[in-house]
Order: sequence, then structure tokens, then C-alpha cells
Amino acid sequence: MAIRILSIDGGGIRGILPGEILVSLEHKLKVKSGNPDARIGEYFDLIAGTSTGAVLGAAYVCPNKKGKPKFTAQEAVNIYLKEGDKVFESGTWPYFDKLKLLRGEKYSTHELERVLKKYFGKTTLSKLLKPTCFVSYDINKREQIIFRQHCAIVRKEDFLVRDLLRGSTAAPTYFEPARIYSLPPLNKKYALVDGGMVASDPALCAYSEAIKFTGISGIKDMIIVSLGTGKQLKSYKYKEVKDWGIFNWTRPTIDIALNGGAQMTHYYLKQITSTVENTEYYRLQPNLYNADPAMDNASAENLRKLKKSGQQNAKDFDHELDEIAFTLVNTHGSHEYQQYNR
Repeated sequence: MAIRILSIDGGGIRGILPGEILVSLEHKLKVKSGNPDARIGEYFDLIAGTSTGAVLGAAYVCPNKKGKPKFTAQEAVNIYLKEGDKVFESGTWPYFDKLKLLRGEKYSTHELERVLKKYFGKTTLSKLLKPTCFVSYDINKREQIIFRQHCAIVRKEDFLVRDLLRGSTAAPTYFEPARIYSLPPLNKKYALVDGGMVASDPALCAYSEAIKFTGISGIKDMIIVSLGTGKQLKSYKYKEVKDWGIFNWTRPTIDIALNGGAQMTHYYLKQITSTVENTEYYRLQPNLYNADPAMDNASAENLRKLKKSGQQNAKDFDHELDEIAFTLVNTHGSHEYQQYNR
């Protein structure tokens, strides 16, 4: 008996890449289970996500009126394809964008909040169908905030899903921080920025949370499927950057933090899995191919390229996805959250 974990990185509009890979995985789950209505969220016991990964993760376990997953994997990725150009639309000329960046964020939050409200409505964290680890960071308390469905149920720490996703996606310089409030009876409030500032790859957070469930004593009792959003590391030459000031370093600093954090998480998990034989840790980092690596390029052309790249990655990882689907379908378990005091 193992706990099955799905973890999805942050990466803005590049969430299309893991989204398309999971479309392929869901199709394989339907075939191998013999259930034409199979959904991604039904075959995992814990869902972790940072920023765009939290949006996808929440979609997979968002309930419909019958208590079943509301969105198929294709419908989840379609949120990006249909709404991405609106969320990442500045509506100003490049010259004025540069002036704006000196005093504020690149994008208004109006469209982002509209999209989150449209798809998640009044759904609360406690009503999601599976335990979660959705990562954000509180700039006032200076600590990571992990939104956990199981704690929302046990400790009444509940939030609107659209609010916590707004916090998890509040990437500095792109969107302003999010002020969100808990639901009664608690009276908590957070000032949040993007979870990628502390955990762009949330798989290690998921691992740390999974060991709090009954019957789980370590990595040997876990199946971890971790998806990246495309790695295309930009090199910075010393001669070019040695005299950069604060303004020039802003975006490269975010780029290094997001990619470096994911690299370290993968390194740590590889070290952990190396201590036990026959562990099941799958790290699928898609290739961007000819898509723009920018987190916010939601032009029609780049959306098309991201979709095509995602579908090509699904083919590239076909063998791994077959193995993952077989493992998920043939692994069952019921795990109860036991560390109520944490």
C-alpha cells in the first residue's frame, strides 16, 4: 500500500506543458482501468502544486455538484489556452510598461481574479476531493504557507480556493501580492506572494506531508509523480552582469530562484530515493522545443507552440506515462492524516 502523490511546478503560462502531459496520462488511465470517465484526481492521494501547478492541481480535485471531479485533464489545460492571453495582457505600449515596472507590477490582477472566480467559484479548500499541498509565501510573517485540504477539514482552517490560488500565483513584478482571509470560525489573514519564491518544485513539501499519514514511514511507501514546466536555463556571463543594478537584476533573480529551487528539490529527492531500493519517483521535466520560455508570453502563437510542445512531450514520455498509469491503476490505499497537531 503506497500513497500516490502528484506534484506540479510553478511556471506561469508554461503550465500548459504538464497540463498536456497529464491529458495523455488521463487517457492511459481510462484505457488501463476500463473506466471511460476516469479522472487524474481519482488516482492520486495527495496533490501538490506551486503557482500554476496549484491551479492545475486544484482543477483536478475540484468537485462538481455530484462530488466527482469537475474538470477533465483537457478541460483543465483549456483554462490556460482560453484565458491565458487575457490574464497576461498589459494593454500598454512597451515604453510605458518600463515606466510602470518602476512603480508597480506588470499585470493587473483583475483578469486573474476573474478567471479564478469563473472556474472555482465558491469552492472551499475543505471541499476539494483529495488532500493537498498548495504553496505560497507570507511576506508579513516571513514564512511559507501551505494550504492543506486535510487540515481545512480537521482544524477548520478553510479558505476559498480562488483566494489561495490568487496568493500562490502572485509572482513578484508580475502581479501584486494577495491579501486573503480565512473563512469562519477562524480569523486568519495572509499577505502572500508566489510559492515559487520558496518552492518552485513542491515535491519535497509533498514528501514531508505524506509521512504524516497513517501507514507511511518513508519514501518506500510513496509513488511520486513530479512534473516540471520546462527547463531552458539562461546563462548569464560575468562580464555582462558584473555592473548590473537593482533594476537589471530583478527578472534574472526570479528566473534563477525558480529554476534553482526546482533543481535543488530534484537533487534532494534523488538522494533520498538512492537510500532505498525500488523506489517510485518519477520526475518529468518537459522540453520547451520552440516555445518561448517566458512565464507570461500568452500570445496566440506561443499558446499554440506550448500546446504543441506539451503534446510532443507526452509522446516523448510515453513509456514513463504507461508505467505510471499501470502503477496508479494497480495501487490502492486509504490513508488518514494522523498528525493533527502539526
